[in-house]
Amino acid sequence: MANLSSLNPQQRQAAETIHGPVLILAGAGTGKTRVITYRIAHLIDKGVAPENILAVTFTNKAAREMQERVNKLLPRRSPKFEGRRQREDKEPRPTLCTFHSLCVRILRSHIERLGYKRNFVIYDESEQLGAVKKILSGISAKGEKADPAAILALLSKFKNGGDRSAAFADPSVRALAEHIRTRYESALRACNAVDFDDLILLTLRLFQEFPDVLETCRAKYRYVMADEYQDTNATQFQLIHALTLKHRNLCVVGDDDQSIYGWRGAEIANLLDLEKHYPEVKIIKLEQNYRSTNTILTAANALIKNNTRRRAKALWSQKGQGTKIRLRACTDEDEEATEVVGQIEFARLANRISWKENAILFRTNIQSRPIETALRKAGVRYHLIGGQSFFDRREIRDFLAYLKMFINPHDDISLLRIANTPARGLSDVTMERLLAASQERHCSVFAAMKNPLVQITFQKRTQESIAAFLEFIERTRAQLHNETVKQEPKVLQTWADQFLDESGYLLELRRQEKDAETGDARVRNLRELTATLDGNFPAGKAPFERLETFLEDITLDSDREEEEEKGDVVTLITMHSCKGLEFPRVFIVGLEDGLLPHTRSTTEGTLDEERRLFYVAVTRAMLSLTISHCASRKKYGQLLPCHPSRFLKELPAELVEEAEAKDKKPVSQTIGKSLFDAMREAVG
Repeated sequence: MANLSSLNPQQRQAAETIHGPVLILAGAGTGKTRVITYRIAHLIDKGVAPENILAVTFTNKAAREMQERVNKLLPRRSPKFEGRRQREDKEPRPTLCTFHSLCVRILRSHIERLGYKRNFVIYDESEQLGAVKKILSGISAKGEKADPAAILALLSKFKNGGDRSAAFADPSVRALAEHIRTRYESALRACNAVDFDDLILLTLRLFQEFPDVLETCRAKYRYVMADEYQDTNATQFQLIHALTLKHRNLCVVGDDDQSIYGWRGAEIANLLDLEKHYPEVKIIKLEQNYRSTNTILTAANALIKNNTRRRAKALWSQKGQGTKIRLRACTDEDEEATEVVGQIEFARLANRISWKENAILFRTNIQSRPIETALRKAGVRYHLIGGQSFFDRREIRDFLAYLKMFINPHDDISLLRIANTPARGLSDVTMERLLAASQERHCSVFAAMKNPLVQITFQKRTQESIAAFLEFIERTRAQLHNETVKQEPKVLQTWADQFLDESGYLLELRRQEKDAETGDARVRNLRELTATLDGNFPAGKAPFERLETFLEDITLDSDREEEEEKGDVVTLITMHSCKGLEFPRVFIVGLEDGLLPHTRSTTEGTLDEERRLFYVAVTRAMLSLTISHCASRKKYGQLLPCHPSRFLKELPAELVEEAEAKDKKPVSQTIGKSLFDAMREAVG
């Protein structure tokens, strides 16, 4: 049984309230994951079957952490499983996953009813951008340069119910969105692909068109929990509402003060207006913070009170008052970066505070450049969270898709990705028809392309394009089985460079980019990868076998990279990415009007969300918080004047001290001696 005695009174009440709708208002650092896991264990203790429990959250990391904690609380395997060589997952367990992975589970079982194959591929952002770029290249006037990322964001908003917003009031904007959406959906359908928005939208469509699927899911998930509820958008709300409308056993956990994703569709009203949909909801507040000092919490409380539309709560802690918040004014971003790095290094040498205890938070990614420069100059190791992985780049994904397709041409996902990349007369409409033919004949797209009965359904020009593509695949694959090149040390590199040149992919890559430098960088990425294809394989190993091993190693290496501990490094992270994290020492840089709050917030009416973003940044700090702002900052190569953020005036004056004033205070002889002793020991 789960021992609830370790929970505080409010946490225990939340864990024990298991029937009907419940809203757990969990402030920053109040132990919400602990409450969720104990609540799940308590449900099982009370006789609820584990397989009838569903908990959804937003990130795989959060879902994994929840799963690990629940597994520790649940009883050991039941006697009927003991002594048998059965896999661990045979024993019933609650479903703890992200919104999107829940929908993938449902769609893998039922998506054929909507005309898709079960082995559909999920497009990530880079693949979505690629699809949008292809559409834009076909409809843009000569010389026009529409921003694919902006179009994709608009499309996502439109698909998720934002079509009712003021942004689409203009008939021409709405018509463009509808036109692009039609072309975009056709492009994805041709590749048997869906994007992240589609995962939820198609699940809702399944529920609407096939009520038996919805009833099956309701019968399975009788107790539903949703974490980070303030971050849900319209479709996620509809999904949760559909599952819980009848049994009403819904528990949502969230904090409206940490709602910072309005720009990507999150609707704070889902949490603030919960009573409209569940009038009988019970509200439980978690306000005891286990992370920060009371100085930090009192400042955060005072700041967030300036937002009027919120559920009132006041964080407090038993960790004592702590040191004051330090505020530092700098000349420019270079001085700011130097000061922050200097403080980190002084603390390491004088007080043995390791690098990993420090985090530097900023509003926009571009702010990291001077900080990274200063850290490298000082020899300080750091980790920038949110940087793009090499293997996530579009050109690398395309290349790996080519390799996988040459190993196995019946890999629909890889073939559909590169069939018309670069353009070779196999349009989205053609690929959609070939995909449909493969579904009718229960074969791969490659087999459908080779089928004469399928080929004759196309016009002569398209038949020629299909024949040319098949010949290219067969000829390039045959080279991998050439026994005469076994002894050549760079056989795969030569082979890959040859097919990339022959296919026209490198020319297409350069052509798609606005500037030559970006195109050259993408080509250089590919050349770097082809140079590693042959690795250290023993002489005599066939090229085909080498390539198989290379692809296996790529997968294993990327898995290791994800699991690898970052070690003793300073964390650099944007405020939007830091939610859910905590650090002993936090430095918030760039607290200036125009950065935070961002310039757009005044025109878009999102000042409250900008304040919540600052609140999230402040509440990441456990022991020490330093905030800095600059008198000037470079923009487009020009030094422009800056003004301190208006949010700084909302922090209680008695909790803040100017860093310069503190720096001028003389230290006592005892403290001075201990500092020098520590530094002397650190440098040997």
